[in-house]
This record gives sequence, structure tokens and C-alpha cells, in this order.
Amino acid sequence: MQSRAWAGILESLMRLTAACLLLAATTATAQSLVPAAGVSSPQLETASQLLSAETSSGRVLAASLLVAQHGKILLHRGYGKLAPTANAKPVTPGTVFLLASITKPVTACALLRLVERGRVSLNDPAHLYLPELKHREIRVRDLLSHTSGMPDMLPENTELRRAHAPLPDFVAHALTTPLLYAPGTNFRYQSMGTLLAGEIVERVSGIKLRDFERQEIFEPLGMKDSSLGMGAGRRIEDTAWCQTAPGPDADRFGPNSPYWRDMGHPWGGMHSTTMDLAILLQTFLNGGVYNGRRVFSPATVAAMTRDQNTSLPGRSWGLGWGLATSPVWAYFGDLVSPRTFGHSGATGTVAWADPDSGLLCVILTTRPSGEDNGRLLRLVSNAVAAAVTN
Repeated sequence: MQSRAWAGILESLMRLTAACLLLAATTATAQSLVPAAGVSSPQLETASQLLSAETSSGRVLAASLLVAQHGKILLHRGYGKLAPTANAKPVTPGTVFLLASITKPVTACALLRLVERGRVSLNDPAHLYLPELKHREIRVRDLLSHTSGMPDMLPENTELRRAHAPLPDFVAHALTTPLLYAPGTNFRYQSMGTLLAGEIVERVSGIKLRDFERQEIFEPLGMKDSSLGMGAGRRIEDTAWCQTAPGPDADRFGPNSPYWRDMGHPWGGMHSTTMDLAILLQTFLNGGVYNGRRVFSPATVAAMTRDQNTSLPGRSWGLGWGLATSPVWAYFGDLVSPRTFGHSGATGTVAWADPDSGLLCVILTTRPSGEDNGRLLRLVSNAVAAAVTN
């Protein structure tokens, strides 16, 4: 038993070194802070206590928090338990969560890999890759910057989910669904544009999106606990249970149903951990470099984290990544710099990185963010951002 425990510690340390991140400890549910110049450890404890209080009260079932600065992990803890049962296992720093919409920038990363290789142009009409697309004015970039005019969810969303429709059925409806406005003339957060972006990846690459992301993103970055859909060998009971109202629809197609967990929908079907998301964020802070090896080009990093909607004042967004200046972006809190990028998810998740301070923060919980309009995520983010003292 002791040898297996040490082997686990060694594996974790090797992963973090490879990711240019340092970790003080990897096995405890509650870890000590790493002393760091220019960072207030008591202030980070304030952030941690906010999540501890919510899980202790039962208002939040499970949570995990990772904070790092300049490639050094300052805090990494798990809170609560995996499931709402008396004998449920405790959450660890490595617990896997359903991310919801943090999936979107990862889908964008996949599409940008094809842009880098000269196989897709962002300014192309999307119908060049999706001939069935009814709306010929939509550009590829519109699908990633929420300016396509597509709806967030299809009018047939509930009907399709209740019928356990496969993902291609959602694509078929999205290709002909009515637009809310003329492409490029307005902004409205939408998931169906991301769905079509994922479809472009599959058609151009000839590979299922979940496999493309594994080969092109997760494996190169050492994100061994990340997958679109459930991933090989993973069971729902080994992940954090999403808090949702019980009922026949929840059982059939809710966030804990086998159908929804393994569909692999490009807008919200990714599973991951705070550590894996920190690796992705740190790679972007490093200009696309991981472990001394370039994974994304500097041009890709700049484009994904730069406002793509400059012709629409007050409607800023990157390619996949939300920005601190984005119109619907409150979950990063109030104290980050305007250059901060990241994303949140409806299952109660947020991940952000601030290039000005070198700080990154990943907060994964199981309480839907809509229940408090993201207030808990904002409060924890504020406490984290305030920990930087110079």
C-alpha cells in the first residue's frame, strides 16, 4: 500500500513538472499553501473557506479549487463528497467534474489546430465545410465568437434529448434552424455555433471530435483526466454528481444520465479536473508552449484571447475564450485585469487566467451556477484575485 501511495505521488509530481507547474503535495484533500513572494496565503485561505463553508452546509455537494501564479501552484484542494449518499467518497483535488460550457474553448482549440495547418480559414463561409448549412452568410469565426445568429439551444432541444437523439440529429437541426439575427450584426451567447464548429472539425479531419481532442490537445498537454464524453473506462459514479432536481426527465436526459454524460456534445460535454484545466490555461499564459514544446502557435494564442468583435462595441469575445470585458462575463469576479480570459459552465464551474498578474484560477463545483447567478464563483474569484500583493 505504501509503495503504491508513493508511486501516485511521484506520478503527480512528474505531471506538474512537465506542465511547468509546481505542487507542494498531491494526495491530501486539504493541502497546505505554498509560500510565495507577492501572494497572501491568508487571503487564499479566505477563498478556500468560502468553498469549505458551502460544502459543509450541503448547499454545494462537491468542489475543487486550484490557484497558480507564474507556473507555481499555490493552492489545490477538494471539498465535499462525490454523491448525495451517506457513504459517498470524499472529493479529492483530482476529482473529475462535468465542465458544461468550459467545453466551448476546447472545441475552439480543436478548430484552430486545423486553421494552423491551412485546412480551415476563419473568414470562410461556414457552408464551404458544411454544404447543408442553410444560412450562407455565417463565417467560421462567427461560430466561435457568438455572432452567427444561431440560437443557444435548438427549439427542439428538449424533444431531442427526451428521445435520446444522437449528436448528428442535433447537427441536422442546427444546419437549418432559423437565425435570431443576421450573422455578424449582433452578439448572443449560443451553443449551436459551437456545435457546428465541432462538426467542421470532424468533417475536415475525418476524425470524431472526441478523438481529435484527445490526440491533438489532451495527450500533447498531459491532460490525462480530460475527455469529451465519459472517456475510456470512466464511470459516472467516479465523478462528481451534478446537483439537479429529481424527476423522470432528469433521469432520462439530465446531467447525470449516461446519455448526456457520454454524448460528447461540443458545447458542454467535456469532463476534466482542476489540474488539467490549469495546464491548458498555463499553456496559453506561456504563449502556447508546454514543457518546452510548442503546442499552439503564438498567433493562435493571440487570436483566441483577443476581442474578435471590435465592430460590435460592448460585445467583446475571443475565439472560444470569454474575456473579462465580455458582456455576459461576471464569473471571473470584479478584480481581474481587462486582459483576463477563460470560461464558465452551467454546472457550476469557472476557469480563468490573468496575463497581467500571471494568476490562474479553476473552480469546479456541482451546484448549477444559475441558482445564484454565479455569485459563489464570483466571490471565490474575488478572494483569489485579491491574494496578489504586488
